[in-house]
Amino acid sequence: MSTSELPADHAELMDGVYRWQRHIYDLTRKYYLLGRDQMIAGLDVPANGTALELGCGTGRNIALAARRYPNARFYGLDISAEMLETASKTIAREGLSGRVVLARGDATDFDAKTLFGVEHFDRIFVSYSLSMIPGWEKTVSAALAALAPGGSLHVVDFGQQEGLPRWFRAVLRGWLKKFHVTPRESLREVLESESRRTGATFRFRTLYRGYAWLAIVKIAN
Repeated sequence: MSTSELPADHAELMDGVYRWQRHIYDLTRKYYLLGRDQMIAGLDVPANGTALELGCGTGRNIALAARRYPNARFYGLDISAEMLETASKTIAREGLSGRVVLARGDATDFDAKTLFGVEHFDRIFVSYSLSMIPGWEKTVSAALAALAPGGSLHVVDFGQQEGLPRWFRAVLRGWLKKFHVTPRESLREVLESESRRTGATFRFRTLYRGYAWLAIVKIAN
């Protein structure tokens, strides 16, 4: 999908949300986007491997992952031009421009070959983005289709806060709604269904009493 074909409404919405927030995003989100570092630690990107982040945002995660796996190549996709501007600065500041490539695209419908010159990836990761993407189920399917044999999809996002007090869940949901974020109640079900459909293995963890969910879908060699 070319930049001109991006879903304009959602792209404009994300640019509007993050036009100013992107400057303080990493400072504030570290307090409630929990589980991101656990996800990165579990990527286990092979030497000379490739990894794609869908919804790369400010570049915080992809920069951490690139430093952790110095022999791999990384690619980042986001629908927001505003976020990509910040991500580009992050990658340049960290001296990672030679190993990290960024592109603007729709995570529900992307052509990796056209965007990056790479058709399949050893790892694909999505951090707190599915809860912001309309038609997020398509992102799961698109990600699995873009994995190389033996590759894996890693997802961390808001859970259902099932082990936390109801008042906490209500306050959190109200706060997230201001930023067009909706925790996906059926996330585990969709990932399990897609794992069965593709013959992949599925691992799932609840973090912090259900505050966050962490999942890995690994396809066969």
